[in-house]
Amino acid sequence: MPLTRRSRALATAAALGIAALARPAGTQPRPATAALAGAQPPASADPRVDSAPIDDAIQRLAAEVQRLGGTVGVQVLDVSTGRPIAALDEHRAFNPASNAKLVTAAAALRVLGEQHRFLTGLYGRIGSDAIDELVLRGDGDPSLRTADLWAMATELRAAGVRRVRAILVDQGFFDERYVPPAFEQQPGEWAPFRAPIAAVSVNENTVLFTVRPARDGHDALVEVDPPGFVEVGGSVATTDAADPEKVLLGLELRGARLVAQLGGSVPEGNKVVRLARRVDDPRLLAGYALRAVLRQVGVEVGSAKVKLGGASSKALLVAHRSASLGELLWALGKESDNFYAEMVFKAIGARSKGRPASSEAGAEAVRLALDEMGVAEAGVVIRNGSGLFDANRTTAAATTALLRAMHRDPGAGPEYLAQLSIGGVDGTLRHRFPEWEPTRAVRAKTGTLDAVAALSGYVLPPAGRAPVAFSVLVNGIPGKVNAIRGSMDRVVDAIAREVWKGAPGCPAAP
Repeated sequence: MPLTRRSRALATAAALGIAALARPAGTQPRPATAALAGAQPPASADPRVDSAPIDDAIQRLAAEVQRLGGTVGVQVLDVSTGRPIAALDEHRAFNPASNAKLVTAAAALRVLGEQHRFLTGLYGRIGSDAIDELVLRGDGDPSLRTADLWAMATELRAAGVRRVRAILVDQGFFDERYVPPAFEQQPGEWAPFRAPIAAVSVNENTVLFTVRPARDGHDALVEVDPPGFVEVGGSVATTDAADPEKVLLGLELRGARLVAQLGGSVPEGNKVVRLARRVDDPRLLAGYALRAVLRQVGVEVGSAKVKLGGASSKALLVAHRSASLGELLWALGKESDNFYAEMVFKAIGARSKGRPASSEAGAEAVRLALDEMGVAEAGVVIRNGSGLFDANRTTAAATTALLRAMHRDPGAGPEYLAQLSIGGVDGTLRHRFPEWEPTRAVRAKTGTLDAVAALSGYVLPPAGRAPVAFSVLVNGIPGKVNAIRGSMDRVVDAIAREVWKGAPGCPAAP
């Protein structure tokens, strides 16, 4: 019987003995500042871990960062005792980039719970075989796809509905600010990585253009997903196989929808070309998509209007529930998905502060969760859930304190660990730490902006040894992020070699 993501996470946790690290009842993990108290010189509780090679790698990294004009903060922490192994400027505040998702994931597991599932529903009253106003309502599911709308439409038709006269989209679970904090710093960017958010969203509020070359000189075939929202103009020619590929795509708003102007060409026999673009205003995207799929499954929609509203409609006709939060968080940790992070961030605010949820309420709820875990520290700033742009601040000490608290939480720890990338195996670390792939020892979250590089997570030990949490934050190196990653990885490699020193599976020295 195949393992689900959850069962894999629990199996991993059991194998690593996470539950054995749970804090005694009634106690709290020490704050970041307390965890570092009396740590001169740094020392580990595990005598097998020699801090000297780790310190040497940190100093080499610091020299490289300084040469590039930047700054760096590092903390390496023994998870079992909370004592530091090595540190450099660990209380200095840095832009964490996508390391902010470590905080979002932790707060989500504590506030919403690993079994939380988002609900998207169709509401209304059926008169004979028709619905005058069909309401589409959601509570922030980041994973809703066109296929889910198709399944809902099919179920509606199976219930006897043959006509829908209007479609209303109820976005009332979230507030009307659908551009997350700091996203306004790059307003002209149509790339999908910075898509806006709404309580009812589909395909991460992006549109995907698929261009398939034709034969015999016919224009290429163009498909748009989700359907119904984009009016497509122009065409893409199919040219000789030896010609270069050049697909042109322009987008502009027309009312609540998008108009796409296509041009250029693709060579015959060429691979399929896919272009994803964000939707500037996402509030009616899912409504237009629903109208299109209703028509496709045989429900008459005619010229049914798509508009906002429907808050008073309470009769649930069709329900779609997302996968569990524990599974959805894989998009945050392994793939660093900004859209998922901002949707979950706002949902945290809804649970804590009520609806309509706001990003500000999410930030307040996340800060409270950090306080309750005892890992808050001066200098930590939380504005958005993804870490995109110049928004958040954290310290290496606060980050490792958070990592320690989550690892020692028997309820949330297994799912938190499971959502992190595995060095040399998957996610954003699939091409890093290949020498540690057999042991699966490096579990971490990356962070990248133009001038920011971050890497925080765990080195998991062989049996009988303590895991280590680490955080490496580098700022102030515009255009030089790729140049510094090797030095950052060497710090983590030095940690791993000390944790695994003398154990079977430890790679040979480079």
